[in-house]
Amino acid sequence: MKKSVLTRYRVMAYVTGVLLVLLTLGVIAKYGLHVDGADKFTTVIGIAHGWLYVVYLVFAFDLGSKAKWPVGKQLWVLLAGTVPTAAFFVERKVTHELEAKVTDGTPAVAKV
Repeated sequence: MKKSVLTRYRVMAYVTGVLLVLLTLGVIAKYGLHVDGADKFTTVIGIAHGWLYVVYLVFAFDLGSKAKWPVGKQLWVLLAGTVPTAAFFVERKVTHELEAKVTDGTPAVAKV
């Protein structure tokens, strides 16, 4: 498996995780604290998280299929973008597990 597959998953896991934490804070500010402007904030962050979560799903599914994960593990990784802060923990665990399987994508030089 190429390193780029893992890298793009990691980037999207962090982006999705940060946006979900921001969305959670926005919802708390909107409904719990009744902060002015929190309505627009949650709308913008919610839309951004929704679209980028779809990209995260594609990259996570690609990573899982190339790593030959069982269905249960793949579902857990896919759902990690819906639980605040879970994406960070799952990303760290997945990265640690797959580092040995990753190649840098450069062809090996044969000695003559």
